[in-house]
Amino acid sequence: MKILITGSNGLLGQKLVDLLRKQPDIEVIATARNANRLPALWDGYTFSKMDITISDQVNEVVQQHQPEVIINTAAMTQVDDCELNKEECWKQNVTSVEYLIHAARDVNARLVHVSTDFIFDGSDGPLDESAIPNPVNYYGESKLAAEGLVRQSELSWAIVRTVLVYGITSDMTRSNIVLWVKKSLEDGKLIRVVNDQWRTPTLAEDLAMGCYLVSKSKAEGIYHISGEGMLTPYDIAQATADVFGLDKTLIEETDASQFSQPAKRPPKTGFVIEKARKELGYTPHSFKGGLKILKDQMVE
Repeated sequence: MKILITGSNGLLGQKLVDLLRKQPDIEVIATARNANRLPALWDGYTFSKMDITISDQVNEVVQQHQPEVIINTAAMTQVDDCELNKEECWKQNVTSVEYLIHAARDVNARLVHVSTDFIFDGSDGPLDESAIPNPVNYYGESKLAAEGLVRQSELSWAIVRTVLVYGITSDMTRSNIVLWVKKSLEDGKLIRVVNDQWRTPTLAEDLAMGCYLVSKSKAEGIYHISGEGMLTPYDIAQATADVFGLDKTLIEETDASQFSQPAKRPPKTGFVIEKARKELGYTPHSFKGGLKILKDQMVE
């Protein structure tokens, strides 16, 4: 099976390339809009430069490689940036998906599209695949619009929704809540962390495995792929301090009303993952188990 991955320089993209390149029955095409940032020692994949916001590039690369599956991990995910630069957000998160759909159709490829819990308003959680979307920020609106394009397409498709992905890239260029907490506490900084938002944080390796299982089984439809423990950012910070042996007295508990951000956040999302367990055999790590994997990776 030949699988093309968009956004291969990102956290999920890197984990996917690493997972798939080790599968004997998969040929991996890694693509990103900038130069390849995957580790120089990695083999078992081909890299092509491709900006998903440029239609001609998408068509050219997809035609060249003729993938059977396209996994779209590329997106503008900085929520506040999306709120402040809506035109760029729409280009990266919606228009690009139109281009991928057209290119996939021309080579009869399946499309696995990665989406987010931020398509929901956060009034209830955890949520299963039947929950009704109602985004409260522009990032969520753009991702929901992209889902609509995928669902209305004539392709064989799957949508993989996820929540608060954490992990480390090979070059440590991507941050997330876990790495922010770790670095802040190591630097002796006092951090204020909210206790009134709930998520099911997702280890990047688990999300990559979910995308692989969807692709391998030719599953169609929507799948919620995340961790399973409902945690607040405060819980996440406490657990991070425990696993990395850092000073928990530097963590101050607060609530979202104390912060002014351009984009509203849904207070309570998190996912029910029973469909993925039952149909795909998906089994995520516990949050502390995921943190221990990160800790081991950092000393390799």
